[in-house]
Amino acid sequence: MENVLRPLAVIGGAVVLALALGWAVDRLLRRIDERHPETPLWGMLRRCRLPFQIVLLGAVLRGVYDETRWSLVERHEAGIGHVLSLVLIGASAWLVTRIVSAVVESSYTRYAASNQDAARVRRVRTQITLIMRIVTAIVGVVAVAAMLLTFPAMEKFGASMLASAGIIGIVAGVAAQSTLGNLFAGFQIAFGDMVRIGDTVVVDGEWGVIEEVTLTFLAVRTWDERRITMPVSYFTSKPFENWSRGGAQMTGTVFFQLDHSAPIALMREQLQEILHDCKSWDGRDWSLAVTDTTPSTIEVRAVMTAKDANDIWTARCAVREQMITWLSEKHPYALPRISTAAASLPPAGQWPKQAAPPRAEEIHSNNAGDYVPDVDETLRTRRG
Repeated sequence: MENVLRPLAVIGGAVVLALALGWAVDRLLRRIDERHPETPLWGMLRRCRLPFQIVLLGAVLRGVYDETRWSLVERHEAGIGHVLSLVLIGASAWLVTRIVSAVVESSYTRYAASNQDAARVRRVRTQITLIMRIVTAIVGVVAVAAMLLTFPAMEKFGASMLASAGIIGIVAGVAAQSTLGNLFAGFQIAFGDMVRIGDTVVVDGEWGVIEEVTLTFLAVRTWDERRITMPVSYFTSKPFENWSRGGAQMTGTVFFQLDHSAPIALMREQLQEILHDCKSWDGRDWSLAVTDTTPSTIEVRAVMTAKDANDIWTARCAVREQMITWLSEKHPYALPRISTAAASLPPAGQWPKQAAPPRAEEIHSNNAGDYVPDVDETLRTRRG
């Protein structure tokens, strides 16, 4: 009976202890979060409950599993201890990542709430995203290295691995030039403020918004909800348009090809009315002017402003649509026209015959002062 109750008591006690401590810590964090709602850190730390309980359970079982005095455990004591050590290392890495993530996200949330500059907020968000990916990668590498060092065979090769680390590093650097280039380009983008999450950009003729930034690639969400994945080295080696650089406010234009008789003064009044009814117009500026002319049409440019790229697109479409509708209903003569006229036929329907070209023998070379007859003179002589 003791062979059954003792293992159950040891394992059950470890599980109950881990669950009880996890519940107590979660309860404490909840009370602190209710007393200090201005600090989101305590609420975010509650997401660490599961890895915290796994760490507690792994640590307790690692220390008392041999007290079960179970024959199965005694036969595989070394293997069970090794597995518990691996679980403890992995859970600890998970817990550290969750804690760092909670602290970073809490700091970003407080910064975003207190700062009204959207460009700076996007910049900090981009940097925090890359920092979290770096921290996660470092913690993961350290955890994997710690797990590997728990194997006795790895200790024997430790010295040789360190001795050959320089050669391996050189070979890896040559083999992964593009990867390392993207990695350093990611740091340059994050801390050089070249592009940020939420920026409106135009790359390779595609208009979109930066949706995700990693150490190796960027994801651009286009207006039709496609995703364009591009290496970060593209943004450090090729020119691109960043419409959010220096502020999100934008100025848009709409061009009209109209007849010379278009009522420009009335069009200005109509443009002002259209913009006053347009919610996308921010009220900063507008104008309408004739910017070019051709023998058949004139070019009229309407200018309006908006707070960001999405609103300027909506405002341009609204002005284009409503202005064309107004012109077609109120001033149809202002729309471009193609003037045509009936062709005039020759008298009695006779077409003039084309004169035949002069023969080769009638054209003399201009050697030794020879006279070369003029082509018009030759034709006149023939007609006479």
